[in-house]
Amino acid sequence: MNDLQDDDDSLSITVSTEASGKRLDAVLAAACELSRSRIQTLLREGHVRTAGGSVISQASARVWEGERYLLTLPPVKPLILEPEDLPLDILFEDEHLIVLNKPAGIVVHPSHGHDHGTLVHALLHHCKTLPGINGVERPGIVHRLDKDTSGSLVIAKSEVVHQRLSEMFAEHNLNRQYIAWCRGVPSWRVKCIELPIGRHPHQRQKMAVTDSGRESITDAAVEHIFGPFSQMRLTLHTGRTHQIRVHMAHENLPVLGDPVYARSYHPGREIPEPARHAIATLSRQALHAELLEFDHPISGEPMSFRAPLPEDLTILHDALTKSYG
Repeated sequence: MNDLQDDDDSLSITVSTEASGKRLDAVLAAACELSRSRIQTLLREGHVRTAGGSVISQASARVWEGERYLLTLPPVKPLILEPEDLPLDILFEDEHLIVLNKPAGIVVHPSHGHDHGTLVHALLHHCKTLPGINGVERPGIVHRLDKDTSGSLVIAKSEVVHQRLSEMFAEHNLNRQYIAWCRGVPSWRVKCIELPIGRHPHQRQKMAVTDSGRESITDAAVEHIFGPFSQMRLTLHTGRTHQIRVHMAHENLPVLGDPVYARSYHPGREIPEPARHAIATLSRQALHAELLEFDHPISGEPMSFRAPLPEDLTILHDALTKSYG
């Protein structure tokens, strides 16, 4: 272990025997539980000094037993956003994290065209003293859901928790299960879909299965068949943008209501009235992040959260059940 002493804005780190010969950024990150990328930024910005007072910026420099480094944490940069008193459906909260049931229609992060009413605005109001994440005063968004996807979402309340949760996502040490209602019935009942996803070569606002894309893995299982429609349970092993929607469309199982990856679909009179009406009036993709399971990043306790199905998807499910049994 490294000898670590700290005050409110600086950390004094003495290199241990076990850390001798390792890279500076790795040793500092392990000692103070910041991410390697955060440590590298602090090095570049001149916030790390040797015991003699010299600034050191080389992340790959080797360190040796007994050497001492002083890391100064700069003041958190304020985020210029006005907190908004928006309702939050909280499934769980403690001093370290929050698990939310995100409704459809709300954007997670501010972006062009979404400068208010986002989940970040609501979290800034809810968490009055939320610490900075990576040096910026903002809620610790670890992962995202598309605007019109509902369901479970975990938020970190500290940089340490953010780092540990991020590592869980990177190493796939979580269980994330979604429910989707799709058009079409596959020939298989269980399938591991391993297809790389990247930007669409011609429509840059879309994602697509492409050889130049990043590894993307989705486990798919048919839960129920409603005539020409399927209820699917989907487990994510990676977290690419629009991953489930792209994989399902590629399997000729587009998610009902998806305005981007499902070609315009108007159910005809061959579809029984309850199902026809529910599908025709669906205002978003029928996709819900139902189950989220992980070990608590501080206590190690197994955590399991199941986000209740929202009203619009309950109506869809009931209509399909009434129409097809």
